[in-house]
Amino acid sequence: MSEPIPAATVVTLRETDTGIEVLMLRKNSKLNYGGMWVFPGGRIDAEDYGVSKEDILFAARNAAAREAEEEASINLSPESLHFFAHWTTPNVRPKRFSTWFFMGQVEGDHDVVIDGGEIHDFVWQSPKKMLEAHTAGEVEMAGPTFITLDLLQDMSSYAAAVEVASREEPCYYEPRVVIVDDGRINLYQGDAGFETKDVDVPGKRHRLWANKTGGWRYEKNL
Repeated sequence: MSEPIPAATVVTLRETDTGIEVLMLRKNSKLNYGGMWVFPGGRIDAEDYGVSKEDILFAARNAAAREAEEEASINLSPESLHFFAHWTTPNVRPKRFSTWFFMGQVEGDHDVVIDGGEIHDFVWQSPKKMLEAHTAGEVEMAGPTFITLDLLQDMSSYAAAVEVASREEPCYYEPRVVIVDDGRINLYQGDAGFETKDVDVPGKRHRLWANKTGGWRYEKNL
């Protein structure tokens, strides 16, 4: 099992007359998670630690802001970013990441610039419409992206999103994957079947139903 690579992602939001929109980037098909729609993000570099050599959260904030600038020409202050979740890639994958997830807000119009190399396309879209496009098979995304959009789809503003995310401590996800006939089920901490990978055991639910047909569904009943 490979050691997870430290990384950071920023869910970049803006407010419009019809609600919040999120910046989505489409990865080059030849890279990790190629062809998928993602949030700006990447590895944490040594320079992101600055004078603080051991503060990983400090470095992750710097990395998230740096990646937003490098991948989309979006300027965000590291100090303004709100840490709300952490994801570790399942151990069934050969390349794994330990990723800090932040929320950040931009105000007004911004000229998004992508390099056409690592990132091939971008869109500002409402979380709900992005999920609808995924259900329709029009876009690909990974589980962390889907769940983040699911959590944001009913938010009316950036302040509301941060307020809801601040009600609890940041959630730490390290999925345990169970293959089923119609796809897979990702089990997360708190699910009754998390330790045993028994998806039928009665009890609390915290899982993603990643079906091949009928769309995905995030279930959290803790």
